[in-house]
Amino acid sequence: MECPHLSSSVCITPDSAKFPNGSPSSWCCSVCRSNKSPWVCLTCSSVHCGSYRCDDFVVNDTKLGLVQKVREHLQNLENSAFTADRHRKRKLLENSSLNTKLLKVNGSTTGICATGLRNLGNTCFMNAILQSLSNIEQFCCYFKELPAVELRNGKTAGRRTYHTRSQGDNNVSLVEEFRKTLCALWQGSQTAFSPESLFYVVWKIMPNFRGYQQQDAHEFMRYLLDHLHLELQGGVNGVSRSAILQENSTLSASNKCSINGASTVVTAIFGGILQNEVNCLICGTESRKFDPFLDLSLDIPSQFRNKRSKNQENGPVCSLRDCLRSFTDLEELDETELYMCHKCKKKQKSTKKFWIQKLPKVLCLHLKRFHWTAYLRNKVDTYVEFPLRGLDMKCYLLEPENSGPESCLYDLAAVVVHHGSGVGSGHYTAYATHEGRWFHFNDSTVTLTDEDTVVKAKAYILFYVERQARAGSDKL
Repeated sequence: MECPHLSSSVCITPDSAKFPNGSPSSWCCSVCRSNKSPWVCLTCSSVHCGSYRCDDFVVNDTKLGLVQKVREHLQNLENSAFTADRHRKRKLLENSSLNTKLLKVNGSTTGICATGLRNLGNTCFMNAILQSLSNIEQFCCYFKELPAVELRNGKTAGRRTYHTRSQGDNNVSLVEEFRKTLCALWQGSQTAFSPESLFYVVWKIMPNFRGYQQQDAHEFMRYLLDHLHLELQGGVNGVSRSAILQENSTLSASNKCSINGASTVVTAIFGGILQNEVNCLICGTESRKFDPFLDLSLDIPSQFRNKRSKNQENGPVCSLRDCLRSFTDLEELDETELYMCHKCKKKQKSTKKFWIQKLPKVLCLHLKRFHWTAYLRNKVDTYVEFPLRGLDMKCYLLEPENSGPESCLYDLAAVVVHHGSGVGSGHYTAYATHEGRWFHFNDSTVTLTDEDTVVKAKAYILFYVERQARAGSDKL
């Protein structure tokens, strides 16, 4: 349903549920009865939640600035209550018994410090990526150690703010909100954190992700890393993040891969280099080009497309090695991809082969599970076997003889899984390892799990961390 006065609406956030006389916490969507992130019309008082069944959102303010006035009024009311509660909350947080969440595992109870991420309306794609990145230690620690950037002026400093999307773009920082979100995870002070401020910035700078439709987690990850990289290059409000990287980071220059300018922590950790080798089949001319990458997108070989489970008997199980081999094997380009040979002076048939010239510190592998067929985008639901430890990438290197025996081994850090049949539907969750234990992140719910459960997952995105040189290894 759509309210005719939707442009004059305001979002009542979960933090505003302290008001007397009709508190926002009791307001429900008139369509689906949800009380999560309700939007109330200032003209007719209709309430909608903006979820997949109420897919509307505020576009701008009214001419009289009514949204801004209500936002300021709500902020003043809530700040008065927030000030009174601050000392009480601080005492409660000092109580270690309240800081420790309990989780049942096989009938017993154990302490857990993991924090879930609330679903803001089909935002599981974002939550799965954030939880995965938060468990890549070197990447996460860099952002958590950045100094905070104060984006608010002195009049509103220290207060909670209500945002409408009619506000300007000047006072948003993806790096800062990403830092705050990572800091909120693994603190153990709450069972779930609401990343609404980060999602607000995503809406501002990534228009493709506005609204509450289901989105592709891999596409979001690429947009997120690219925008973090660009902002880190330029700095925010006079704070040069690139300078911070040079001064504080333990990443050496030899480990950095520059993409679109100077290196940042994004390219230093996820950046690798591919060699693209093309040979003309008529004259034999060879063309080489080096391409930087942040992740590798791997096709699932067609002979495995019908095998949906590990225990299915019809044929061998598809493995990650099969996907990597398909990516790096010599391929003859078809008629639609003829190569412009500079020696023959015309387009000719050719072969193409990829080599990995430089491996990244974190190898991100994306399995291409969604394919366009006619007018539909179908999902390849094939089970792909992947190792938890000892993924050996040496045989895919351009110069393997220059690599040590342990320098090409990777151990799994996180897995993103898509549940469902299509990219525009379904649900995303993530598995990640933290301090030797595996966790399953399903939006606000976090549960301990085991390795047997992880390896049975139908992976969509795999994050492998470079193994530090040490004696003994298990190879793929």
